[in-house]
Amino acid sequence: MNTTDVPLYQPEWLELRERADAAARAVELLDPLRGWLAEAGRPGGLVIHDLGCGTGSMGRWLAPLLPGPQHWVLYDRDPALLGRAAAQTPATTADGAGVTVLTRRADLGELAAEDLAGASLVTASALLDVLTRDEVDALVAACAEAGCPVLLALSVVGRVELSPADPFDGEIAEAFNAHQRRGGLLGPDAVMVASDAFALRGASVRVHSSPWRLGAGESALTAQWLRGWVEAACEQRPVLAPRAEAYLRDRLAACAAGELRVVVHHSDLLALPGTTGGAS
Repeated sequence: MNTTDVPLYQPEWLELRERADAAARAVELLDPLRGWLAEAGRPGGLVIHDLGCGTGSMGRWLAPLLPGPQHWVLYDRDPALLGRAAAQTPATTADGAGVTVLTRRADLGELAAEDLAGASLVTASALLDVLTRDEVDALVAACAEAGCPVLLALSVVGRVELSPADPFDGEIAEAFNAHQRRGGLLGPDAVMVASDAFALRGASVRVHSSPWRLGAGESALTAQWLRGWVEAACEQRPVLAPRAEAYLRDRLAACAAGELRVVVHHSDLLALPGTTGGAS
């Protein structure tokens, strides 16, 4: 789930959301992924490319859930984040095999099929919704040419539920979704666009819900998310700002009192190539 551009890639935000991300990711997609990987066969182990890795939370979640030796290739524009991710990558996999890591400082807009040569799996978390249609098409084309599965987690879908409800919730949500689509970004439309793009290239596509469910135990994350959600909405529609100030104050008070529950809906997408023979 992405909020505003400013805090999105700060380590503090990424660390704050890691536990909620791990709880939300769709484990239901792992069995078909494992099945495809087992059928494809990788005697030397898996080579997993993690796009926009941040602090490496995807690797910390996924590496222990897949068997066999793994070599992770981590991509990010921020060298400090790459360093953190590499240092915190799990040492072993689901069956105790080893994990090795390579970092690449790169702009994902320039990712090409040759960068993914030999990949067993391409993965990313909270990435799709900050891409444009052209960027998604380029990413899908590169992955299709590489002939490997793709697991893209935690893309926003434009639905948020707050309890207790407030009449102003809908206006904030609508403005936030418009903010997510600014400048041609796909925002809540990203999963649908990516699904269609993979299907057009012959992939079998599965989408599963992966919501954040935030309660009293996640009050710090909820408060930070609320601030970013309202700020982005007001940036998109400044006319909301006068009412939003009181709204945010009341919501933060309820959060601090343990009285607020929030469900932030996301979707995870798994695209499996049409045949294992296409894997390189």
